[in-house]
Amino acid sequence: MKAKRPWAWPLVPLYAAGLAAKDGLRAAGALQTRRLAWPVVSVGSLSAGGAGKTPVVIALARRLQARGWTVDVLSRGYGREGQGVERVDPDAADAARRFGDEPVMIAMYARVGVWVGAKRFLAGDAAERASGTQMRCVHLLDDGFQHRELTRRVDIVLVTAEDLEDALLPAGNRREPLSALRRADAVVVRDEEREQVAPRLRGLLRRGAAIWSIRRSVSVPDVGEIAGGVMAFCAIARPWDFFDTLGSEGVPIVDTAAFPDHHRYTAEDVRGLTELCRTSRAAAFLTTEKDAVKLIPELRVLLEAAAPLLVAELEVSFVDPEAMLRDLEARIS
Repeated sequence: MKAKRPWAWPLVPLYAAGLAAKDGLRAAGALQTRRLAWPVVSVGSLSAGGAGKTPVVIALARRLQARGWTVDVLSRGYGREGQGVERVDPDAADAARRFGDEPVMIAMYARVGVWVGAKRFLAGDAAERASGTQMRCVHLLDDGFQHRELTRRVDIVLVTAEDLEDALLPAGNRREPLSALRRADAVVVRDEEREQVAPRLRGLLRRGAAIWSIRRSVSVPDVGEIAGGVMAFCAIARPWDFFDTLGSEGVPIVDTAAFPDHHRYTAEDVRGLTELCRTSRAAAFLTTEKDAVKLIPELRVLLEAAAPLLVAELEVSFVDPEAMLRDLEARIS
């Protein structure tokens, strides 16, 4: 087991005791759950970030819509400045700051209603009242594995090879022990890691739980025309994943910059990026979709005064989408 913060090992037993106490309260009925009228499909992870939940939520929303389902997404809207329950408007001024970067990204690329609120039950209730339909409807609960206050029909959990070797918070990034996977109805693994992780997962999952595989690809517009290479930057939980994926796709990278996950870019950040771009002689900036939605127009103007800004689109596809959908629909029903 690996620890990203070895100095925090003494605090891990305290964190684990807190988890166990919560589980005990749930078992005793002291912590109640609330149920929405529509079925809820939760998409979550064991880790505190970087598992790739958002692209999977987008892929599921698109697939379910194509099968005739009415789909919306419920999200906490991590770090947002808006208050109460709101429906995400991706075209609003400074939308990422108001609603959260990931909800805005989901609304833009999945083309479904996205509702944000600290209380996901209230967000779902608002979504149902606004919809006016009750036929073949489903809520996708973004980052919902630990949000057990809301009853769900299906629990989908993303698991990476890194998660299986990671330590609990605060020494590592894992929010729950591996035994929590007994709650999962299906786990999603990266196709390139399946042979490595599937045998171990079989011993952790309950009978009947499914293992679905995904493939990830990155699309970068016009990067082949940039002979001078790119200055790649991002503010995500696992920046090396982004940089390594770009490298595997043959993207010429001359320099990189990583900020903390969910970081809000400032004019000072942009000045630092433009200086790196100048000294590395990069022909363009390259960032993620999640980062692009946080770059307000004023910051984009500053960046693009130094070099063009390109956005890498991360797409997720299920290895066997028809089998996955049949399984998911059976579990929803």
